[in-house]
Amino acid sequence: MSPEQFTLSTDPARLDVALIHDFLSNHSYWAPGIGRELVERSIRNSLCFGLYAPDGRQAGFARVISDRATFAYLCDVFVLEEFRGQGLGKQLMQFISDYPELQGLRRWMLATRDAHSLYAQFGFAPLANPPRFMENAKLDPYRPPQ
Repeated sequence: MSPEQFTLSTDPARLDVALIHDFLSNHSYWAPGIGRELVERSIRNSLCFGLYAPDGRQAGFARVISDRATFAYLCDVFVLEEFRGQGLGKQLMQFISDYPELQGLRRWMLATRDAHSLYAQFGFAPLANPPRFMENAKLDPYRPPQ
């Protein structure tokens, strides 16, 4: 399959929520154990991008949290392993970068462990002034207490 045969959509009705939940909960390093209800709530409250194979199956996903005026946070980006190596991550990022409602934002942010070179192609770089930024990170927020 060539990347041109894949389609992209922001239609929430097309999203395979079971597939997204399975990937995030069982195959991602950033959301292991996340519950289905949290995934559903995150999808409802975000601008979501689905990547679809020619047969209609969902092949990838990304979520943008944004006021659609000044700021966006890109997260939960993935392409299923069986579809990797075809430039689909780049195609998904290009679609997000060109999305009309996300133009003219003052700042985009994301966190990644291993895809720096992909995101650099779309203007992402290490923080220019790290001392200005703070976080309130919860360790293992999706696992029930032991």
